[in-house]
Amino acid sequence: MNANTLNFSGGPGVLPESVLAATQQAIAEVPGVGLSILGISHRSAWFAEVVAETERNIRQLLKLPDSHAVLFLQGGATLQFSMVPMLLLRGSGKTAEYLRTGYWSSKAIPEALLEGDVRIAWDGQPEAFHRLPTDGELALANDAAYLHYVSNETVEGLQFHGIPGHDGVTRVCDMSSDFLSRPFDPERFDLIYAHAQKNLGPAGVTIVIVRRSLLEHVPDGLPALLDYRAHLAANSIYNTPPVFAIYVVLLATRWLLDEIGGLEKMAAINQGKAAALYQAIDASQGFYRGWAAPANRSLMNVVFKLATPELEAAFLAESAQHGFSGLGGHRSLGGIRASIYNAMTPQAVGLLRDFMQAFAARHGA
Repeated sequence: MNANTLNFSGGPGVLPESVLAATQQAIAEVPGVGLSILGISHRSAWFAEVVAETERNIRQLLKLPDSHAVLFLQGGATLQFSMVPMLLLRGSGKTAEYLRTGYWSSKAIPEALLEGDVRIAWDGQPEAFHRLPTDGELALANDAAYLHYVSNETVEGLQFHGIPGHDGVTRVCDMSSDFLSRPFDPERFDLIYAHAQKNLGPAGVTIVIVRRSLLEHVPDGLPALLDYRAHLAANSIYNTPPVFAIYVVLLATRWLLDEIGGLEKMAAINQGKAAALYQAIDASQGFYRGWAAPANRSLMNVVFKLATPELEAAFLAESAQHGFSGLGGHRSLGGIRASIYNAMTPQAVGLLRDFMQAFAARHGA
């Protein structure tokens, strides 16, 4: 296997081989266009159809109703940390509720506080973000401005396997690291955002799905670039968009539809990959120490530690010698993190599992 195939980076993540090949061709010349993707005008009819097809593909994959708009924006999830409360909290006189479940959900809260009142409805920080709340632990308000949560915490390897919150309260979800990795009911969400560089493409584009009715009461004073309505009216071409990044997202959605066969099949593949690594952790008799509570284990990011920093350093050094890359844990947590996004193949995960078992045997497990 080549280096791309064994790239377990937390993001930007690995892309499917067929998508990489088509992207390479497009950099030289887009089929049927004769120009490099890097030099095609964002005002061309060709790119307008790229945006339109990418939206159609996302709608097909999610079975997304027309009640929700699809936007392709810039600024990553980080900009959405601000745009969401600008739309839903500013001037509302209400309180927004946030679930603080890990590194990235913690990043969203200070930005919301700039726009209004925020209540942390559940806080995993006192337990070092080892688990997620149960339904019984969530005492959520029926009149909150909105509920915000992160569906998958990449740093700690925590993932919601259900949908928290009241269906009568506006539900906002940062799905940056598990969007289009599994099916879900989109009608239960009012606003979803996801930057592309985990499952869908390179950095540079953020997908936003927003219930159109939310845009009927936008507060005054928003700059046009921070107003979802401006992007919707311009079909996501309000200003110069990331043409290259959106084109790769188009290729990734084609791959999900045509090669994988939809989100149900993608989810089954992802479940199998995660099971292989968690079984290796659980069978190691404590040599590998999983970070997340078993009920909350992520299907996207398998996070674990070893007994000492020296042993973790040896693991990373030996894994690199075997061709693996991207296995170092996030700088805030350390340890080991294997990110197994959509494009990571079961074969590559099997090789990592075998390496983990052999490493444990060599080092005294």
